[in-house]
Amino acid sequence: MAMPEAPTEIEQPTGSEVPDPALPWLVRVWNDPINLMSYVAFVFQKLFGFSAEKANRLMLQVHNEGRSIVSSGPREKAEFDTARLHAHGLWATMQWDG
Repeated sequence: MAMPEAPTEIEQPTGSEVPDPALPWLVRVWNDPINLMSYVAFVFQKLFGFSAEKANRLMLQVHNEGRSIVSSGPREKAEFDTARLHAHGLWATMQWDG
């Protein structure tokens, strides 16, 4: 019969766990096998007001590299942009740039 190990002390985190509001949140769109490339570029133009050239460049980055950052800003804006991308059927995530 094995004896349970004694509890060990856990060190307290040394860094701040609260995001710095001055640092932006990034909204990333991920490649998926469902949406057409033309549709992805259309959504980028519609939601973010990108030119056709910029929307196509970002769409190709999603297609070729698997992901692209399409928006950044405060957390509330990132949450809003992520929700809008989801509503249009795109796979998007947000991440704090800290």
